[in-house]
Amino acid sequence: MKQSAARLRHPATVDAAGSEAAWPFVFAAWLVATAATLGALFLSEVVEVAPCALCWYQRAFMFPLVLVLATGLFPLDRRVVRYAAPLVAAGWLVALYHLLLTKGVIPAGLSPCTQGVPCSEDKVAWFGFVTIPLLSLLSFTAIGAALAAARTRFRP
Repeated sequence: MKQSAARLRHPATVDAAGSEAAWPFVFAAWLVATAATLGALFLSEVVEVAPCALCWYQRAFMFPLVLVLATGLFPLDRRVVRYAAPLVAAGWLVALYHLLLTKGVIPAGLSPCTQGVPCSEDKVAWFGFVTIPLLSLLSFTAIGAALAAARTRFRP
C-alpha cells in the first residue's frame, strides 16, 4: 500500500493552505520579539542604561522568543504557540509587576532589587510616560495577541 505524502508529514507541520492565515501572525510576533530584543540591547549597550534585576528577568523571557518563533516559522509549526506561550505569560507577569512597582502601586519594599540598580525608578521616560517596563508590557501583550490570533487560524 502506498501512503500519500500528506500522511507521512509530521502532524504539527501545517500544509501551505493551512499556513496562509496563521503565518503572518507568527511572523508579527517574531518581529515584535526581535524589535524588543534589539531595543533592550541598544539601551544597555549603546545608551548604557544599566538594567535592573526585573529587566533581566524580562530579557530572560523575551530573548528566547526570537529563536522559538523563528524556528516555528520555517516550516510553520502549529506547536510554536504552545512553546512560546509560557515565555510570553511569564514575561508579561514580570513586566506588569515591574510597571506597578515603578508607578508606586506596589511598595518599593517588595522589590527584588536590593543591590545595584533600583527597580522602582524610571530610568527612561519618553513623552513623560513611555517607560521601559511599559514598553516591555506592551511587547509581551502584542506577542501574546498575535499568537492567539495565529492559534485561531490554524486549520484542524
